[in-house]
Amino acid sequence: MLDGYKRDINYLRVSVTDRCNLRCVYCMPAEGIKTIPHEEILTLEEIFKAVKAASQVGIRKVRLTGGEPLVRLGIVELIKNINSIPQINDIAVTTNGLLLKEMGRELQKAGVKRVNISLDSMDKKRYLSITRTGKLEKVLQGIEEALRLGLNPVKINTVVVRDLNFDEVVDFARWTREAPVHVRFIELMPIGTSSPWAGDQYVPAEEIKSTISSELGPLKEVKKMKGSGPARYFKLGNAKGTIGFITAISDHFCSRCNRLRLTATGGIRPCLFDKREIDIKTPLRRGVSEDILARIFSEAVLLKPDRHHMDYGWNDKRVMSQIGG
Repeated sequence: MLDGYKRDINYLRVSVTDRCNLRCVYCMPAEGIKTIPHEEILTLEEIFKAVKAASQVGIRKVRLTGGEPLVRLGIVELIKNINSIPQINDIAVTTNGLLLKEMGRELQKAGVKRVNISLDSMDKKRYLSITRTGKLEKVLQGIEEALRLGLNPVKINTVVVRDLNFDEVVDFARWTREAPVHVRFIELMPIGTSSPWAGDQYVPAEEIKSTISSELGPLKEVKKMKGSGPARYFKLGNAKGTIGFITAISDHFCSRCNRLRLTATGGIRPCLFDKREIDIKTPLRRGVSEDILARIFSEAVLLKPDRHHMDYGWNDKRVMSQIGG
């Protein structure tokens, strides 16, 4: 499925809920956000129908996100159903890891091949301060379970904020020497609650990279990485894992973008930073055919812009958890 710029769009990120069991300081206010009424959220059956239609026109990879996807009741059954679609060959989950130890085996049996785990600090007190409610030990147990189950590559997503956790980037990088984890440092993006943070608190990937190199030695680029997406990966010597950099701000990767997003409320979003969404919930609830749903996905692909325009600022009232991480 080619867009107007000849990019092959084969990847769908599906937000299954706007709810989350954390309240990260750069993601949402301390009181949380007003949750969307259940009747406005796509049912699991509707999500399955949408993914099945998307598979008709070239979608081959699906990533389930939130909010926190593992708090959605019935998530394992949804994964089983998506895994039954012949054209889908890769199912992954992005999670904060709190429920991963207890749910990991079920997720794997249902069809999950890979997990990305969000972790912004390895200090217990700081992790609690950042997430407001999280327990670091539960996340670390979830990571160990993912490694034990072979949900490889196990990727750790770390949003770097200058006065929050920048001083931990060397520790995260050192971790990759001892364990087969793939730490990805993500530049802070001016989205929703994080917009005010994205000035003085923004740290460019090159600064993170040079900080690591000065402490731990040279980084050698890794050319091929399963499910690598937008990150560029490097390695410290004979380390078991890798270090990735996602440079959405300093060196955007839009020319390689291969994804669409499906929001929990049934909007197909061609670009995270573009307010345009194609409504698929209404036709789903009217019972239209799979062919028509597939055509809607094809139309959404043609709306993908050549690149994002984060430099113009965030112009959506919703925060990341409401759109899909």
